[in-house]
Amino acid sequence: MFPRLPKITQTLLIANVALFLLQQLPQTTGIFNLLVLWPLGSQEAFLDSPGFEPWQLLTYGFLHGGFGHLFFNMLALFMFGAPLEMTWGEKRFLTYYMVCVVGAGVCQLVVASLFGEFNPVLGASGGVFGLLLAFGMLFPNQRVMLLFPPIPMKARTFVIVFGAIELLLGFTGWQPGVAHFAHLGGMLFGWLLIRYWRGQPPFNKRGPHLRRVK
Repeated sequence: MFPRLPKITQTLLIANVALFLLQQLPQTTGIFNLLVLWPLGSQEAFLDSPGFEPWQLLTYGFLHGGFGHLFFNMLALFMFGAPLEMTWGEKRFLTYYMVCVVGAGVCQLVVASLFGEFNPVLGASGGVFGLLLAFGMLFPNQRVMLLFPPIPMKARTFVIVFGAIELLLGFTGWQPGVAHFAHLGGMLFGWLLIRYWRGQPPFNKRGPHLRRVK
């Protein structure tokens, strides 16, 4: 379908779009209600909530709340996923993406518990922000273009700007209804995994055969 896209990036794009289309069917509402990420304690707050289940830490990352939500996440997956997969290979790329999705979900659960939030979360943004972080680390001088406003900047700067914006919006609550700390969680877990692969603090690997990887 997309001959120039590597296999895992292509599969993730198709899976997200296919599930979004299924979400639009009225008869699937109950099923997808079990797949979004419900905060701990949500069953007591909402009588119709199925409550948190472990599988939701993965499944929520393949669901979206609207076409715009889907479009921008898939655009970012297309832009940043393909070069990362071609650099890392299929297995490492898929591992990284899934760790970012799950890590973002874990951070969201922690923050929701601290602030007493019980609304469900969905979207690939945690994984996408992890890809953004990785792209900035692997290709720091590569120029990327913002959509709004259309300003070109280095990937490293792009990551710093987006991370700072997410942190600001998360603490101020200026953009309610968006899981900003899940975005930051995806970046955090992505950063930790890359540091682990590279044998960098806090994951120092000792031994004579240490090899640096991207």
